Amino acid sequence: MGIAAEDAVNQFEALMKQVDEPLKKTFQNIHQGYPTGTLVRFLKARERNVPKAHKMLLDCLNWRVENDIDNILAKPIVPNDLYRAVRDSQLIGLSGYTKEGLPVFAIGAGQSTFDKASVHYYVQSHIQINEYRDRVLLPSASKKHGRHITSCVKVLDMTGLKLSALSQIKLMTIISTIDDLNYPEKTTTYYIANAPIIFSACWKVVKPLLQERTRRKIQVLPGCGRDELLKIMDYASLPHFCRREGSGSSRYSGNGNDNCYSLDHPFHQQLYNYVKEQASITAAGPYKQGSVHVNLPDSSADESEIAKTIESELNKFGNQTRLTDSLDAIKVSDN
Repeated sequence: MGIAAEDAVNQFEALMKQVDEPLKKTFQNIHQGYPTGTLVRFLKARERNVPKAHKMLLDCLNWRVENDIDNILAKPIVPNDLYRAVRDSQLIGLSGYTKEGLPVFAIGAGQSTFDKASVHYYVQSHIQINEYRDRVLLPSASKKHGRHITSCVKVLDMTGLKLSALSQIKLMTIISTIDDLNYPEKTTTYYIANAPIIFSACWKVVKPLLQERTRRKIQVLPGCGRDELLKIMDYASLPHFCRREGSGSSRYSGNGNDNCYSLDHPFHQQLYNYVKEQASITAAGPYKQGSVHVNLPDSSADESEIAKTIESELNKFGNQTRLTDSLDAIKVSDN
């Protein structure tokens, strides 16, 4: 750490000593015993501007307190059938770890439909996975490798991507904004695999909604990305959709141990059991059905602008009549 960076951290630490006790408590849940590393993450997210990083962290801490994020891992999505429906329509799982010990999250971006529950359940599920990663997976990986591991990598499978996916642009923007504002620098790289030709049109819409620092981390891989990913992880940690060319992604392919999206996969079983255990410790009685309503950031996605951008991109692909007809059916969903 250079002198300028060290001075910035020292200034930041001095400011954090002045925060109220409730914020100090939730800050402990964030830093997990490594407060300096957390300050560095927020400084990096704000170009090492101490006042801006301080405001960002205070906003994050207040968001956590207001939405009881510290206890979100004690609030299971019940009944089990509802949770399974969320898992089947919000495809994400832990496929393994990189050679350096970073968790590898696989995301079925092309086949996630987000149509089996309300937006609040999907947001709750996303935050729970974030918190489980930060409070359980990363500390465990740090202990195993003898060094502080603070981030993960994500592999996004675009198999099955259609224009209709843009109907969920608001939900995707909400989730992205929650990560940008409250979990900065937690993902080192976003790898894009199995990108179809329509991906470039969809990317044209999504790209402006992402922070510049997030866009810089995105790498589009050729094909399923197997050869490139094997440079940073072993074969056993490859997501199932990257294991052979043409394999594609299926939300139901393989058995529960192969398909990390499945609720039967060890990661989801461990996560679900952990949440139920935490709920039994903190709850006075049976947990009642109902989503956790987290304050959601405003989405700036504009349906007409999305449509214009997509139509412009479709002109480059030809076959405009058929594709434009499908565009007419797109409605930006508020879920």
